Amino acid sequence: MIKKYLTWKNGALGVALLFNVACSSSQKVASSEFPQSFTVQVSNPLNRERESVLVVIKEEDLPTKGVGFNRNAFIVTDGSTEIPSQYNGKDAHNKGIALVLDKMGAGETKKLTVSYNPEGTNQRTYTKRTQAELSKKVGGRWENRKYIGGDFQNIDSLRVPSELTDHSYYLRYEGPGWESDKVGYRFYLDWRNAVDVFGKQTPEMVLQKAGLDGYDSYHNQQPWGMDVLKVGKALGVGTLAMYDNGKAVRVEKTDSTYSKIPQNGPVYSSILTDYYGWQVAGHKLNVHSQLSIHGGTRMTHHQIRLEGGQPQNIATGLIKDKAAKLVSDKGEAGKRYGFMYTYGKQTLNSPPDNIGIAVLFNPQDFITFSDDPLSHVVQLKPSNGQAQYYFLAAWELEPNGIKTEEQFRQYITRTAEELANPVRVKVSK
Repeated sequence: MIKKYLTWKNGALGVALLFNVACSSSQKVASSEFPQSFTVQVSNPLNRERESVLVVIKEEDLPTKGVGFNRNAFIVTDGSTEIPSQYNGKDAHNKGIALVLDKMGAGETKKLTVSYNPEGTNQRTYTKRTQAELSKKVGGRWENRKYIGGDFQNIDSLRVPSELTDHSYYLRYEGPGWESDKVGYRFYLDWRNAVDVFGKQTPEMVLQKAGLDGYDSYHNQQPWGMDVLKVGKALGVGTLAMYDNGKAVRVEKTDSTYSKIPQNGPVYSSILTDYYGWQVAGHKLNVHSQLSIHGGTRMTHHQIRLEGGQPQNIATGLIKDKAAKLVSDKGEAGKRYGFMYTYGKQTLNSPPDNIGIAVLFNPQDFITFSDDPLSHVVQLKPSNGQAQYYFLAAWELEPNGIKTEEQFRQYITRTAEELANPVRVKVSK
């Protein structure tokens, strides 16, 4: 018995020694590849755990004096653990280093290390947890506002051609798409400009598989999931609009539209769309719209900048469905974001599945809740020509999905509290 005990003890000691040697070795490799470093403190102000936390170390907070930061050769570590990260150099709102912390404890402060090599390129490859894409047909021709023939090709940007309308068969799934490992979205890059939802049954990236047949196979169940939401002429979930004369008016009449993919990274992706000359409610506005998503979340963040006028409101909302009642809360500053949500059997499946859809907003921007015949609406007040809100969808068939209305209510209230109490990021140079 003593011999066995000593053998086990020595074996455990050997494992511990090997572990320490491995950690020491990896740290030496990191320090040789990335000899410069600085620390970042990330603090959770909430007295409870939170998950899938987006952290952005802003570009202006990165070292510039002496040996300046090199965006092409860096890693982020939590102790000896490397955290997947990326540099957002083209993003309009979140320039800098982006990463996702899977969990933070109640009141926890994490001390992260950003190590870098001031010279050269040393790009890391991480599992993709987000994606943004835009795909058009090439090699065909326009005929009566339909695109005949050709093959789909992914592109980084597009000036929307004047021939484009709904069902032109020119854009794969009719517009840009973006996704996380939880859910996918798209919006119609034509006169409709409405947001739709792709329910996913896998955490893998799937948008590249959608709509390859030229139109609508994704309206039926696929191995990866399907288009789950009814949109029509309504607001879908989180569609940009303006409330005028008793109706939410989507971005329908414009002079021109330009859309591009600024970021398509492992932990963060975004889509930027410029609408020039949006004619609505007596205004003619230029609208800069950015949609972004990060790994581990269902939420899309919609950030908007307006030029050319001072509209009374920016509106968004949700489709109306008799199978799903509306719940709304205007929020409380510093405690929770405002929200509106519905939950019920309101998918395109037959029979329909349960899905929850929601919009969340800063209570200081809130004007009023409204509606029209097709949509539940919230009106928000732009501040200095800017507005923002979040939207999300949760399908019961997603892996480990939300299965009941009570679970969805709890999820929304937790999310509203987290948005009102973001993590604090402090850089020590």
